[in-house]
Amino acid sequence: MTDSPSTRPLPLEGVLVVSCEQAVAAPLATRHLADLGARVVKIERPGRGDFARDYDTVVHGLSSHFVWLNRSKESVTADLKDPDQLGRVRELIAGADVFVQNFTPGAAERLGLGADELRRDHPGLVHCSISGYGSTGPYRDAKAYDLLIQAEAGLVSVTGTEDHPAKAGIPAADIGAGMYAFSGILAALYDRERTGEGATFEVSLFDALSEWMGFPLQYAAGSGRAPVRAGTSHAAIAPYGAFAAGDGVEVVFGIQNDREWHRFCEVVLGDADLADDERFATGSARLEHRPALHEAIDAVLAGLSGDELVERLERAGVANARRRTLDEVLTHPQHEQRGRFVEVDSSAGPIRTLLPPITFADGRTPRMGPVPDVGPSV
Repeated sequence: MTDSPSTRPLPLEGVLVVSCEQAVAAPLATRHLADLGARVVKIERPGRGDFARDYDTVVHGLSSHFVWLNRSKESVTADLKDPDQLGRVRELIAGADVFVQNFTPGAAERLGLGADELRRDHPGLVHCSISGYGSTGPYRDAKAYDLLIQAEAGLVSVTGTEDHPAKAGIPAADIGAGMYAFSGILAALYDRERTGEGATFEVSLFDALSEWMGFPLQYAAGSGRAPVRAGTSHAAIAPYGAFAAGDGVEVVFGIQNDREWHRFCEVVLGDADLADDERFATGSARLEHRPALHEAIDAVLAGLSGDELVERLERAGVANARRRTLDEVLTHPQHEQRGRFVEVDSSAGPIRTLLPPITFADGRTPRMGPVPDVGPSV
């Protein structure tokens, strides 16, 4: 392994991606392709372009979503209702390796940008469609904002507290669909290297988030009931979640087995006998008596500082973490020591952003190009 720069090209250098995209899912997929060296041409609407540009103005006047999702891309605009401009988009796609679109179902076909038509003329093309619910089924044409998908896929039903269900604090459905589109495109490009044939595939936000719901769906199918909404706690493990020390510092920890439970009682709580209390002696018993369990733990933690609690958890070998605010994550020592934050250019000036998660051992660095303004007409 080496940290020195490599002269090897990035894996997707030479790959051309054309994307008729907006919002989150498709732009996330193509931004990851751009990170790996692909040339991504983003087709936007004339005028304001991708409507995600107007979600907010908190990043030096730019949208936080757009800054996150669109670095390293080239922007051009096209009125796809104009036959000449649509023709120029088709010419771009004719030279592309990958075409991504997240129009409403059926719109690409009406524009002549559907997979059957494009791949008939360009059989090596990888054609990826992203939609809310897929191209078939009774929900095919339903509106599909991230919150709506979180509700329909059941994520809201298992998130939050017993009294207050909540959506996830990030666009989980969009991110899931974007990552499956990204991995599907990579798989299709790899398969094309072997067969010479492109591929047609679709990803829906609903299918992606339903896959991510695998544990609670299996739990419900097997038990006949949903996992309990328990805030930062766990539906099947106790103690598990965020606990406050006497100075108000919250530390998250979880006990995975009876051996850890005994160590926790001895080292952290200073009460080895508690481990054999019949209310807490097994995992099932601890779940059944969770309020009494938390009361016993909180009584001890009230006399500790956050640092003392972490030291005891470390000594006991119990996994733990601080419950950090976003400000603390922005200055997290793990990010800082590894140089994970870098700057990218934009028309509003340099913007601090995270490197993508894929780190090459040979020293190759991802493309971290500027965030584009709305581009010229195609």
